[in-house]
Amino acid sequence: MVFRVFYAQGDAMRHQNYRMTRYTVLAIGLGIACFQGCTGNDGSATAGSIESAVPLVMETSAGTIEVEVYPQHAPVTAANFLAHVDGGHYDGGAFYRTVRPDNDNNPLTITVIQGGMQIIGAEDTNPEPPFPPIAHESTQVTGLSHKDGALSMARFAPGTASSEFFISIGDNAVLDHGGERFEDGLGFAVFGQVTAGMDVVNRISASEASAPTDIPYIEGQVLTVPVRIVSVRRQ
Repeated sequence: MVFRVFYAQGDAMRHQNYRMTRYTVLAIGLGIACFQGCTGNDGSATAGSIESAVPLVMETSAGTIEVEVYPQHAPVTAANFLAHVDGGHYDGGAFYRTVRPDNDNNPLTITVIQGGMQIIGAEDTNPEPPFPPIAHESTQVTGLSHKDGALSMARFAPGTASSEFFISIGDNAVLDHGGERFEDGLGFAVFGQVTAGMDVVNRISASEASAPTDIPYIEGQVLTVPVRIVSVRRQ
């Protein structure tokens, strides 16, 4: 079984085989049909009308974060995230990684926090992603950008984003399409925005990050105490 660790910042592909989630094949994923982000009885995406913004409340052990997801701009990515939300798949997950200028191992520094279903250091008990990876929706296509509070998907190659996501703190334009942080230049897929609770995001970002890891590139970035995602629900 091959496991991969997802990166919030486009780290070199040489790290792609570390343990995180066993999905190793590329797939179109949930498809563009679910513009609304609605789900069927099995939690899979189903067709629906387009919504401009879907408000969500994320309860964490550090406080409440409110976000909006944008199906009109990023239909595939928004549908994927909402399917995870509606299925309760983020409940019990965590924010487990913080990348800041003082611990970034890339000269093109960024500030983000990464979270999702998986927890670094708990690979033996992490749940399997419930859906296959999704097609990449670049910021060039969606018109969104990695501004302060942007919600975006972690990935390796285009088409490998699944359950893990990150929140941008400040302007991280190097993560947009054409940015040099990731060697393919395609950037990451923004699909939403924090609307309240950036104080919570900033507290998570500033948390101690000294947990051990067998991935040299992310040393000093793994939270000593992961911040639990208690629940994510539609408002």
